[in-house]
Amino acid sequence: MSRILLIEDDDNNAYVVSARLGRLGYEVAVAGDGEAGVARARALRPDLVIMDLSLPVLNGWEAMRRLRTQGETARIPILVLSAHAMPEERARALASGADDFETKPVRIAELARKIETLLKR
Repeated sequence: MSRILLIEDDDNNAYVVSARLGRLGYEVAVAGDGEAGVARARALRPDLVIMDLSLPVLNGWEAMRRLRTQGETARIPILVLSAHAMPEERARALASGADDFETKPVRIAELARKIETLLKR
């Protein structure tokens, strides 16, 4: 069973995504802000991180930077899940360390496809 860390500050989004991914067989942990997400990633060493960009305490951009510069988390795939739907936001996220990008509202089938692709790398 693959472990996923979902870093999402909206409780409703976190509940829906984690419940749906759980039904697909993933073990999902949740962090509600960027700082807690970085700490949980270091502690849990998940197989994949799903990250919102608009996070409290520490935004997703900085959280990604920290994950990419810390040895124990540098190689964990990061899939951004964000309401920032403009092409330049996707390009910026990928340039900042994301491995893939998906927009909200979430389409679980597409998200699951991207998760599986990243986990197979």
